[in-house]
Amino acid sequence: MSGYALSADEIGPYATVAEFETPEDLIEAADAARLAGFKKMDAYTPFPIHGLSDAIGFKSNAVPFLVFWGGLTGALVGYGLQYYVHVLDYPMNVGGKPLNSIPSMIPITYECTILFAGLTAFFSMIALNRLPKLYHSIFNTPNFDRASNDRFFLAIEAADPNYESGKVHDFLAQRGALSVVEVAK
Repeated sequence: MSGYALSADEIGPYATVAEFETPEDLIEAADAARLAGFKKMDAYTPFPIHGLSDAIGFKSNAVPFLVFWGGLTGALVGYGLQYYVHVLDYPMNVGGKPLNSIPSMIPITYECTILFAGLTAFFSMIALNRLPKLYHSIFNTPNFDRASNDRFFLAIEAADPNYESGKVHDFLAQRGALSVVEVAK
């Protein structure tokens, strides 16, 4: 099977992908697609574009929420560990200070907060983005290597309830796309 690539007709489409020359064209097409009822779409650009996340209907993700709870857990673990060691397990009166001296526990509590929040951010981002992903169907798009250089791509996924291959192709072509292709899974 070497040298043979299956087409979208043979194994089913992943998405219809349109290539645009300017970010303005991409945003206009994404706005039009969202207004036309498409919900499952993604954009690929060489740099961040203000307003694109609204245009493709991107909703915020759970990472900030998870990081907050990871940091809070770190603070509680750091403080609880110190409380256990200094008050319950091995109480030692040093310089007449109370066993549960909050100011002396602040540095470790702070460090545990930062450690747990940072690790939660890293691992939740990895998990929510389903990484590592060594292969993605979008990589089969002609000229997609230019997405990191000077071209802008809009992909409307076949999983969208309003997806019909021919209609999506015509819809994107009418929006000024340089090329429109259907990408196999």
